Amino acid sequence: MGAPSDSSLVWLTLAPGLRECHTRMPEVFDDVGHCADAVLKRVGTRVVLAMPLGIGKPNPLANEFYRRARLDPAIDLTIVTALSLLKPAARSPLEGRLLTPLVERVFGSYVEPDYARAMHDDALPGNVRVIEFFLAPGAFLRSRQAQRHYLSANYTHVAREVLARGVNVIAHLVARRTVNGEMQLSFGSNPDVTVDLLPLIESERTPERDIVMVGETHAQMPFMTGRALVAPGRFDFLIDSARYDYDLFGPPNPPLGTVDHAIGVYASALVRDGGTLQVGIGEMGDSLVYALLLRHQQNAAWRSALAALGAPNAAALLAATGGEAPFASGLYACTEMFVDQLLELHRAGILRRRVYESLLIERLLSSGSPGERLDEGTLGALAATGAGPVLGGAEFAELKAHGVFREDVEFGGGRVRARGGEWIAADLADPASRARLALECLGSALSNGQVLHAGFFLGPRGFYAALRELPEAERALFGMRGVAFVNQLYGADQELRILQRRAARFINTTMMVTLLGAAVSDQLETGEVVSGVGGQYNFVAMAQALPDARSILCVRATRTRGGRTTSNLLWSYGHATIPRHLRDIVVTEYGIADIRGRTDEETIAALLNVADSRFQEELLSRARAAGKIRADYRIPEAFRNNFPGRLELALESHRRQGYFSEYPFGTDLTGDEIALARALKYLERRTGSALARLGTAAAALGARPAERHASALERMGLDTPRDFRERLLQRLVVLGLDAGAV
Repeated sequence: MGAPSDSSLVWLTLAPGLRECHTRMPEVFDDVGHCADAVLKRVGTRVVLAMPLGIGKPNPLANEFYRRARLDPAIDLTIVTALSLLKPAARSPLEGRLLTPLVERVFGSYVEPDYARAMHDDALPGNVRVIEFFLAPGAFLRSRQAQRHYLSANYTHVAREVLARGVNVIAHLVARRTVNGEMQLSFGSNPDVTVDLLPLIESERTPERDIVMVGETHAQMPFMTGRALVAPGRFDFLIDSARYDYDLFGPPNPPLGTVDHAIGVYASALVRDGGTLQVGIGEMGDSLVYALLLRHQQNAAWRSALAALGAPNAAALLAATGGEAPFASGLYACTEMFVDQLLELHRAGILRRRVYESLLIERLLSSGSPGERLDEGTLGALAATGAGPVLGGAEFAELKAHGVFREDVEFGGGRVRARGGEWIAADLADPASRARLALECLGSALSNGQVLHAGFFLGPRGFYAALRELPEAERALFGMRGVAFVNQLYGADQELRILQRRAARFINTTMMVTLLGAAVSDQLETGEVVSGVGGQYNFVAMAQALPDARSILCVRATRTRGGRTTSNLLWSYGHATIPRHLRDIVVTEYGIADIRGRTDEETIAALLNVADSRFQEELLSRARAAGKIRADYRIPEAFRNNFPGRLELALESHRRQGYFSEYPFGTDLTGDEIALARALKYLERRTGSALARLGTAAAALGARPAERHASALERMGLDTPRDFRERLLQRLVVLGLDAGAV
């Protein structure tokens, strides 16, 4: 048997799961019921079903297992998963008029997981348990079943916990394609936990414990390569039928308000050119990406916005930690979630710093090598950073796989030659050998690098389409990996990860921050879980471990519920996701607080500077009463104008020029639906109590429909009200439309 070809060397490096299971193929079904029969025949009536989070679940198969368990109490079903996605549901008849047609249009034929809807309604039967380690944010706060069975775990520990739970069925949505007559499969959106599980499954399989792998193909799932590739033989059963190609869950882009944009601008100034970016999900992630695009493409406007928002205490921090110039070297993303706007950063030329699965190459790049172009000096630099100096076969193959040597170059017995040429000693320490190698064998540029490593992706439908339509070579730049790689440094390749993740900025959202620097991101002090820890703790801890890395936690300074505004910066709170000894950088809409390495008093002072001024004195008095800040301390005058109106004024002129819009990345909503969404938010804020509802209803009676309201009222079915109730609803909508238009 001959040596593997150069292309197969890359294949084996990037997709080790494909080295095995080539001879065995899965049994293929075109019906989920028949597949469920086969699974139950293998494992019996006690089923512990593990599925990925988000869109990686094979919902039709999950629904078949749930249906059977619901009808047959003899089936004991445990589902271990996370982020089970349900379509938005209206909370009032008025909201239903807006939401119902919108959901039908945006979410199309998406198949909900029936167990999640039952769990939401506390309607799971006694023989079914659903264990989630991350809940859809806020969706299951009132579900006793979800709250009781929530599993608090770091994302990196989930594979361990799944095995400990006795999993015997692993089910996964996969992408499928045929190349040269052979079927290829990809984990697509979700290699996150499954690729970490694969090496463990075989050792767990015993005569007493079977573990069945089931795949379900989906035509809309983007086919991701590299570590997301999985040999078909890894699966015992495969469901392959076009009738299960429902629309993948594709939430529309969220609206970005002034608070989000202000936080995004501040956070974008903390990102260093040539560094590493991790970004969380949601509005603040979108606003960060928008600000990074503005910094790169419209730098003068971005600088003007930063100056207008003001950061009087942050000049030294920005100079030492971030930057204000466009991105000359670009960024690499190492992020738990591949958010759709990261694709925008790539298109704009920001996400372009490539990393390589080669310690030799990463040592070279970290040594100050001029970049990806290759010359004779590259060979000397490789020797200086630990390669060779006389190359062995493995080192040669690694360098060739990444473009250092041309495709036609071969190795044998410590020598190298271009095909048909003379042999040259593979001695990087010898100037004469280096000169000949550079002339006859050297490639032109490094290859097979990637600009992103991520564990999973989720986004609007257009994002999935964009990934599917990318040319193969460009899609290969986005490396989907297991969270054991993305979310932590530990492992045999720890040095490689450290070198790849230089100048890392881990930027995440939190709900609340205490004045002593602890962050609350996943649950309330009552114990009610809002979402989950996910990977946030991992990234915050990694920022402390990596050289020149920073954790940046973004928090809105206030929140308004039921017409009442409260501070998200608190003196204390009965729960913490991130303990205060890991405090680092906190960003609110009012500025940046650098609290790494600060004393308690210094931390309190810094956080007071970025708190809303309506709450600063109360917070300060709590700190004084606890003896944590000197009695005569006063908040500097420069930070005593932290009011929403100042922010609106700061961005007003920029908005007139077209910057900082509500939907900078577009939206699935029509103009009327955007206006109506604002109107309903206005009404929600003003109906939090019985008295407030009476006042709002009274104000609505004075609101008069006009021509400018016609199309929005028609969209709500309120253009010709039929009775007093509909007339009142019409007037409420008009009141909200007028308020939202101001």
